[in-house]
Order: sequence, then structure tokens, then C-alpha cells
Amino acid sequence: MPSIDFVTQVGLTHYLVLSALIFSVGVAGVLLRKNAIVLLMSVELMLNSVNLTFVAFSKYSGKLEGNIMVFFVMTIAAAEAAVGLALVVSIFKRFKEVNIRFFEHLKG
Repeated sequence: MPSIDFVTQVGLTHYLVLSALIFSVGVAGVLLRKNAIVLLMSVELMLNSVNLTFVAFSKYSGKLEGNIMVFFVMTIAAAEAAVGLALVVSIFKRFKEVNIRFFEHLKG
């Protein structure tokens, strides 16, 4: 009896569709949520979807430029997380709550 192989090849389109879905979830989180922690996680989701796109194009083109670019994006993501969390801690210490509308009170 012949075996039926249902395993399909994962192509570039699959990675790009997954990346677009992850990016869409990140955009929805940024636009719809008011919590600063959720906002930072949504930005991280968007950056990771861009990383997935870079790696997918790098793999399918056979060049390393996409992988190198991922390191730069990860560096920016780490800096964004550090600054964002510092702002969140500052807001929490001052207002005992983390909400986006409190960020405008940090000006003065």
C-alpha cells in the first residue's frame, strides 16, 4: 500500500502570510489597547514580524543581508524595551497605575 505524504513544502508565501498576520495583531494591539505594557508587547510583535520577513527573504534569496538586518532590528527592539519599561516604571511610581494618558504628564 503506497503511503500518502501530506507534508507540504513551506514556501516563502507561508512565511510572509504568517508575518503579515503577526504584524496585524501588533497593529491592532497598538491601536486598540490603552495599557502601556500591552502597547510595548504589540510593538515587539510588529518588530518580530519584520524579523521573520527578513529571515524568510534571506533564506529564499540565499544571501545573508536579511540575517544581518535582524541583528540591527533586535538591537533597536532591546533599546525600545528598556526605554519603554523605564517609562512604565516611572509612570507607575508616580500614579500607581499604568495608562497611556499619564505619559503626557511626564513633560514637565
